[in-house]
Amino acid sequence: MTLAEKILAAHSGKDRVSPGEFINARVDLVLSNDITAPLAIKEFQRLGVNKVFDSKKVVMVPDHFCPSKDILSAEQAKTMRAFARRYGLTYFEVGAMGIEHVLLPELGLVLPGDVVVGADSHTCTYGALGAFATGMGSTDIAVAMATGEIWMKVPPTIKLVYHGKLGRWVGGKDLILYTIGDIGVDGALYSAIEFAGEAISALSMDGRFTMANMAIEAGGKAGIFRVDKETLKYLKSRAKRPYQIYEPDIDAEYAKVIDYDISKVEPQVAFPHLPSNVKAISKVGDIKVDQVVIGSCTNGRLDDLRAAARVMKGRKINSNLRCIIIPGSQRVYLDALREGLIEIFIKAGAVVSTPTCGPCLGGYMGVLAAGEKCVSTTNRNFVGRMGSPKSEVYLANPAVAAASAVMGKLGSPDEVVG
Repeated sequence: MTLAEKILAAHSGKDRVSPGEFINARVDLVLSNDITAPLAIKEFQRLGVNKVFDSKKVVMVPDHFCPSKDILSAEQAKTMRAFARRYGLTYFEVGAMGIEHVLLPELGLVLPGDVVVGADSHTCTYGALGAFATGMGSTDIAVAMATGEIWMKVPPTIKLVYHGKLGRWVGGKDLILYTIGDIGVDGALYSAIEFAGEAISALSMDGRFTMANMAIEAGGKAGIFRVDKETLKYLKSRAKRPYQIYEPDIDAEYAKVIDYDISKVEPQVAFPHLPSNVKAISKVGDIKVDQVVIGSCTNGRLDDLRAAARVMKGRKINSNLRCIIIPGSQRVYLDALREGLIEIFIKAGAVVSTPTCGPCLGGYMGVLAAGEKCVSTTNRNFVGRMGSPKSEVYLANPAVAAASAVMGKLGSPDEVVG
């Protein structure tokens, strides 16, 4: 069996599962946010049950529109807050919270071998820790909150093997954009993606979270990494409960195996309006920019802010654009503050926000007007994703985004730093 199949078999009480098989699987964590929780709560109440399956395993994070941007978002948060208090759930109030997919691994709430479901498509982020994590609709989440189980079809697994050494300014965002550019936004449709190879072993945890996060942008059901020394190092101070590490069998059957030589891969940019519309940074041409966003559940971690700060240090944001920096959690914010990164950003002329999803989904803190162009470290650049349907979003890594902020146009960090 593959890594995903091993985890799903263990959680469904079976010795073996196969792609296409329907199973009931036990879950270790159920997640929702201020957009999706109210819908799940409504469906939960329709079930007629009077408790959740395990209050310690249901987590709610108000991160999309919080601190509340308007009356409607305040009502959404109020509904979630009241439900969490009534049933004793884990709830992160503003001041303690962060972007859900940054916060949960940071606090050790997701561990290797877990099955995690969330009412958010980027729940697949936790696969970086060797967990099977996937997004589901609010109705499924309501049932999971009530029963502690999910019903699903076992996905086939596609194995992606990355060979070679990462180039300068190249990280997880570039590898996953390069991959999506190759296989397309439906190249891994309803499949688990198993990431492997020496380039993956050399990748930081923050880079792995980025890659797992965007598995859904290739249509994936989950994106998953094997647990190695880097994973264990990350977990050492975070894990507060036992966990099980699973390994794929040597003779595991994969739907497809794709090998990549990434030694010559440059920083990548996804042009409007698909994450698969990818070009190398040297091929982007002359594109003036109105806004730069550095943050999100894709690239709002400390390594991401460090990369941006290396480019911005001692420089100024171009006067023709605005740059918004959004740390992924309060801890990331505090660590960045202690390291002097926040000072670098502010001196450069950027604005630093409280942790929030904010502009990623066209929520607030950076919505685009018609005709505006934005370089963003987020995960999607669909029509109207960040505001006006007549705006354009270019996806890039934090160093490219920072360089673009300094230059006033889409550009390479090498053009700024040298």
